[in-house]
Amino acid sequence: MEFSEHIKTANVEDVVLRQPLHPPSRGTLCITGHHLLFSDRVEAEEGRSGQVLLLLRNIDAIEKSVENLLGYSGLFSNAGHSDRTSVSSGTISIKCKDLRVLQLDIPGMEQCLNIAHSIETLSCLDCVSEMYPFFYRPSELNLQDQWGLSSPEKHYSQMAELHNRWRLSSVNRDYSVCSTYPQSVIVPKDISDDMLVKVAKFRQGGRFPVLCYYHRKNGMVIMRSSQPLTGANKKRCREDESLLQAVIDGSDKGYVIDTRSSQQAQQARMTGGGFESKSFYNNWKRLHRHMERGKALQESLIKLVEACGDESNSMDRWLSKLENSKWLSHVQTALSTAGLLAECVERDGHSVLVHGSDGTDGTLLISTLAQLIMDPCCRTLEGFLALLEREWVQAGHPFQQRCAHSAYSHARLQQESPVFLLLLDCVWQLWRQFPLALGFSEALLLRLANEAYASDYGTFLCNSDQERCAVEVKEKTHCLFQALLRPKHRDYYSNPLYERTELAIWPSVHPQSLQLWKGFFLRWTQQTRLLEEAQEEIRNMIIKWGKLELS
Repeated sequence: MEFSEHIKTANVEDVVLRQPLHPPSRGTLCITGHHLLFSDRVEAEEGRSGQVLLLLRNIDAIEKSVENLLGYSGLFSNAGHSDRTSVSSGTISIKCKDLRVLQLDIPGMEQCLNIAHSIETLSCLDCVSEMYPFFYRPSELNLQDQWGLSSPEKHYSQMAELHNRWRLSSVNRDYSVCSTYPQSVIVPKDISDDMLVKVAKFRQGGRFPVLCYYHRKNGMVIMRSSQPLTGANKKRCREDESLLQAVIDGSDKGYVIDTRSSQQAQQARMTGGGFESKSFYNNWKRLHRHMERGKALQESLIKLVEACGDESNSMDRWLSKLENSKWLSHVQTALSTAGLLAECVERDGHSVLVHGSDGTDGTLLISTLAQLIMDPCCRTLEGFLALLEREWVQAGHPFQQRCAHSAYSHARLQQESPVFLLLLDCVWQLWRQFPLALGFSEALLLRLANEAYASDYGTFLCNSDQERCAVEVKEKTHCLFQALLRPKHRDYYSNPLYERTELAIWPSVHPQSLQLWKGFFLRWTQQTRLLEEAQEEIRNMIIKWGKLELS
């Protein structure tokens, strides 16, 4: 496709840009296949760089209006047009996925409508290979560089303790057993590939139980999967039962943490899903912890962002809107469920299987948080990025579907859900409660939140390893995680106060212990910006003191 087909007006002079934390500026607006570029005329004349570059993929919604010489204002929806033609100027309000709201005052109705049409079209391209990561070529990176930080093979080789009872299976080498799993997975040694194929047919989407974490202190493991397809007739799969028995071989019992309520799990049987019956899995104890997902989570984000944009200055109204959004309740539920999972493994000394329905959202959320709570290796900068790669990118979280839109979009909700953003919020709560225990900074979490929705890199493209393989993401785009670990970024994203501890970090989930993540949800306010500047100054002082101590 030629991007020029969708660009009727490429440049407009005398445009006024209004953006958060900056005075209005006048200059030239350019639109390309992937970006909006605004050049400030005054700053350019003074020899300063007054450019604003916005990735079109970062745009969640636009609203446009035009005003004629008579002062009549007609509001245009994304689909509507006006018959009036005597218009002197138009305004485009751009609402971004990173929660910025920009306003462009553009002279001339035709130019305004052409720009708006181009933004609407180019910001919603569905073809992955036409997205910007396939065109991004920074001079300091090379496509021949190693992609990623971890792989199932590397993960397995680093844990020699596993090798007696566990093996690396390539049963999914052609993605035919499970389309959302990587090509290699870690499974019990006694379970053959033929058995795995049968188990996959008994689990939704083929997501059979695989190992995601091995606890070195006591040898217990965390497994994850999707729900068993027991159905109304209570079907069973002996291979599935054998696999789970092999997981707890030598132990008295294991736990299944189901991220649905008991009622939801029962209802799932009516549509072909289900849960592990005590009759056939008698050594496994089932624990239900209801976690919202999908549409409910997306609507919660929309309400929270709306509350954060409320300018009424009424504290009661603000607190009421914050509570009604239920976002902090979702944070609390995720952290408490992850704490339960970590407690089963760390304190009780039992292995755990985690699943909900699909095993691609809440399951990954709590398995990731539990590993952060228990394992100091996951709390370093590199360890955390490798954890995200294993538990989200390789494990099949559908980033392209879940992050298609953020909180401002007028589009009808389909499969959007801010599960990854919820994870980052939960990690921020841990970071705030344990300021010395995590080796990365809040800046890293903010960067990851941005990149998941709109990125120069290919890491969060597509919905699975199979899809990324089909469009050659690893061959034709750059890896975000590798870029973040380059020397020029590593210091900025590291925590200068970090002190490694081998102890588990148990988060407090009392309501008074959880706070709104102001750095993300209120980041475009003056108060937050001043706080960031103060924190950066403190950070620089800490780094200087550290260098002085070493010298």
